[in-house]
Amino acid sequence: MPAPVLSGIRVLELASLAPAPFAGLLLADNGAAVLRIDRAIPNLTHSHAADDPPAPTPDRLTRYKTSIAVDMKSARGVNFIKSLLPTTDILLDPYRPEVLENLGLGPDVLLGINPRLIVGRMTGFRRDGRYKDMAGHDINYIAVSGALALFGRKGEKPYAPGNILGDFAGGGATLFQGLLLALIERGKTGKGQVVEANMVDGSAYLTTFPRIMRNSPVWDRQRGENSLDGGCPYYDTYETRDGKYMAVGALEPQFFAELLKGLGLSGKGIEATRLDRETWPELKASFTEIFKRKTRSEWERVFDKTDACCTPVLDFDDLENDPNREGDQRPSVTLQDSPGIVISKRDGYGSEGVYPGEGGEKTLQQWLGWRRGEHYEVENGGLVTRHSSKL
Repeated sequence: MPAPVLSGIRVLELASLAPAPFAGLLLADNGAAVLRIDRAIPNLTHSHAADDPPAPTPDRLTRYKTSIAVDMKSARGVNFIKSLLPTTDILLDPYRPEVLENLGLGPDVLLGINPRLIVGRMTGFRRDGRYKDMAGHDINYIAVSGALALFGRKGEKPYAPGNILGDFAGGGATLFQGLLLALIERGKTGKGQVVEANMVDGSAYLTTFPRIMRNSPVWDRQRGENSLDGGCPYYDTYETRDGKYMAVGALEPQFFAELLKGLGLSGKGIEATRLDRETWPELKASFTEIFKRKTRSEWERVFDKTDACCTPVLDFDDLENDPNREGDQRPSVTLQDSPGIVISKRDGYGSEGVYPGEGGEKTLQQWLGWRRGEHYEVENGGLVTRHSSKL
């Protein structure tokens, strides 16, 4: 089996939650060696007995990663991180503006040590924007990006679609894209650079289609009245008799005809009026009533292997427990000649997390040949360079 495409890439991930760790996960899933820098805990990290490790970190996006603990508030801890930089390809900075600079690890310092280094920086708000000095979470970032205003039914308040759009799509995945671009550029010039990502711009970029379609019939109305946001009866979800749901996306006439056939509505003239918005409320009410006549499984038997664009709305229990579902988690894309690492359900998709310091000393030995007591030691639970060591 060929090695994954990012094999040989070394990544230092400054520990945090959600977006930056997701970028690290994407790197690790594609073969990069990702070493987390976790917070040192005196008398615990790198100091515990082998059978009594610290609790895992709150971050569960740790698949294929290892960890070391470092006290980044101590000069010796910062110097230890600096000692890792000459052989590092990517450093992930998840902190708010100026935090890394105040630690003495700003981009100028990092690139001064290793000009080939790629520094991936992840913030919520823009570094130069109105909200740059404010705290926030996914809901705040997508709110000021314009994305949150798209979600919600007609006449209702906007609702947050979990933290997928900001933290993961507009955040971690967008940063990952920037890191790949920087790796391509480094292959041309031999130089690293700073990659800036923020969840406002990332989320706003994902709304490109609705934003440019505002002056078209597809998206020229208020939230919940458009073709793709719940306004259209044949692009919506419907409850079934057993309290589950079916998703309908029969936009094109040939698909709409297949939908009507499955619902028993063919030959009633509905095909000719499907674009007439005046008919939509009545049609939606009719669909609502009909879908409640059968269970989701019964509707699946009606629509499976058809072009009606009508599918079940599956939840995680469906995906985990039904062997007939496409529930195995895979890398988001497959490179046929250099595929990513298989994601295994057997190990919980790597969701148990790592504890601070888990596996990291072995990684240091693999990367650099370093051993505790010879090249580094433990101080207050964090790794530091030995005074006598010549690295």
